[in-house]
Amino acid sequence: MLRWLRPPRRLRPTRAGWSFFAITFGVGFAALNTGNNLLYLVLALMLSFLVLSGVLSESALRGIAVRRRLPRELYAGAAGSVVLEIANRQHRVPAFAIVVEDRVRGDARNLRAAGRVFALRVAPGGVETRVYRLRPERRGILEFVEFQVATRFPFGLFSKSLELDSEQAALVYPAVERLMVLPGFGTPRDRGDGIAGRSGTGAASSGLRDFAPGDPARRIHWRSSLRRGALVVRDVESEQNAEVEVRLRTRGSDPTNNFERRVVWAASEVAAWIDAGRRVALRTEGEHFTAESGARHRARLLSFLALVEPAAEAP
Repeated sequence: MLRWLRPPRRLRPTRAGWSFFAITFGVGFAALNTGNNLLYLVLALMLSFLVLSGVLSESALRGIAVRRRLPRELYAGAAGSVVLEIANRQHRVPAFAIVVEDRVRGDARNLRAAGRVFALRVAPGGVETRVYRLRPERRGILEFVEFQVATRFPFGLFSKSLELDSEQAALVYPAVERLMVLPGFGTPRDRGDGIAGRSGTGAASSGLRDFAPGDPARRIHWRSSLRRGALVVRDVESEQNAEVEVRLRTRGSDPTNNFERRVVWAASEVAAWIDAGRRVALRTEGEHFTAESGARHRARLLSFLALVEPAAEAP
């Protein structure tokens, strides 16, 4: 209902515009008191400037349409590139000095600017592409609400703007820190209150085979090599088949930085192990994701961690 009551255009004088108003008022006051025809002529020219400014600024905004393209992945605290396509749907009139501000919904449901781009000229029927850097503050759902399109064309006396509704939601993953993946990892590691561990005891030996160039020396089975009179090595199962289980404690936690730190560590573990080619499982007190690998499984686990909330302590 409030959108129907919103004016179609907003007009705000700039600093130069206020100065121009003051000069126009002074010239008009002098013309009325002196009756000088030259002052009346100057006053008419200044008033015509105001009318011309309104007409040209309206022509610049009339056919503007904006489209937003979000990145495939957004991480809290990391910069991502948001692409805005600014189109001019008019067939004859170009648009000049277009400023587009992308707005998102903040904590108190109020709108705040996510980024701002500028296009000097948009040709009739043309499209200009601009990019701004977005750095989400926290994980979760980020709601994009509208665009504010403004121009100071042609004289810079006014800033005329309009709002274009463009609601779109983006899922912001938790911050992911770069971790070192240890190939011999087999025991749980404490990361604050989060725990990550291998499900298994490390690489398993599946038998012996002849030494081949490129095999590491640590895999040589010396006792069997001495009996055979030739080098043999332990045949180790592929590390790709190893499974890792990441555990996140959610019960009895309060929504403070401590819990957020646990989520960051869990997301970092998930990303590190899947990027290393491992099969990763995720377990909390209320949820369990079986071990899988690949980009789709990575996105599913990070999407869950983006929305996970602390659970109440069990009685």
